[in-house]
Amino acid sequence: MIPALAILLFLQLVGEIASRGLGLPLPGPVVGLLLLLGSCALRPALAEMLRPVVTGILGNLSLFFVPAGVGVIAHLGQFRHDGLAIALALTVSTALAIAAGALVFTAVVRWMGGDEE
Repeated sequence: MIPALAILLFLQLVGEIASRGLGLPLPGPVVGLLLLLGSCALRPALAEMLRPVVTGILGNLSLFFVPAGVGVIAHLGQFRHDGLAIALALTVSTALAIAAGALVFTAVVRWMGGDEE
């Protein structure tokens, strides 16, 4: 378990160093995740070694939302004061994200030569 966690943290660290050092527009953990994906594709035995730890992390993923919940409770007064603006911003940003995803999907389907309906 410890070696698997060390590998995950090491790849995140390498991703962070690469992202900052090379000025990449991606966050370090995303670069680390891409490195993990490439490493597992090149060495399937690595994926099998990491599987139990990753399954455990994913099984307890809800614990990562506890700090967000604490933050909401800690700043409840701010939410009361700016609640309408926050709700509007969340609604508009969600709608824009869905629209952007739909447009990208449509563009990729056209680019890949999908159905011309």
